[in-house]
Amino acid sequence: MNSTEKPAVNFIKSIAVFCGSSDSNDEFIYSQAFELGRALANKNIDLVYGGSKLGLMGQVAKGALENDGLAFGIIPEFLKTKEIVHRELTELITTQDMHERKLKMHKMSDGFIMLPGGFGTFEEFFEILTWAQLGLHKKPIGILNTEGYYNDLLMMFNNMVTKGLLKKENLDLILVSDSVEILLDKMHNYESKVDTKWLTKNEQT
Repeated sequence: MNSTEKPAVNFIKSIAVFCGSSDSNDEFIYSQAFELGRALANKNIDLVYGGSKLGLMGQVAKGALENDGLAFGIIPEFLKTKEIVHRELTELITTQDMHERKLKMHKMSDGFIMLPGGFGTFEEFFEILTWAQLGLHKKPIGILNTEGYYNDLLMMFNNMVTKGLLKKENLDLILVSDSVEILLDKMHNYESKVDTKWLTKNEQT
């Protein structure tokens, strides 16, 4: 980049958040989920998430809605019970299954953030990350590493690079911070370096 060129800017209008449906016994992790929702609302970024009122998922939605933000929930039919589903969202979208849910979240979002969570959070995050690695999208992917929750995972990623099982450029697809504001800023300025020349123009998004 020469001195006259401006850095790439992503005009992010919506972000999909992957996180746990449990509360966590760590009060700061619980509160940071709310803070992410609040920050998205304050920046006029729509929240796209799994549609639950429970746990960290519910807190992200609460943070957005209580600060005049928009929150779109996407939930498969088999999970849509009154004990789970959030009834006060901007819109609740029902899908046939988990795969359709992820496709819909991808379509509706300009970026993705993983908060602390369990197996389901990992499953959603790694599928969207794999799509980026394959060049199927160029949207920014972030990890909010609250209180070092993902330190061991990040260490594993670096070991994968060291052992020659992951390319450094693919590791660089992941943006990481323990600060909501810094992570959103990184996503705003993200530029994908993934080579998509083997994909057709219609397949690149």
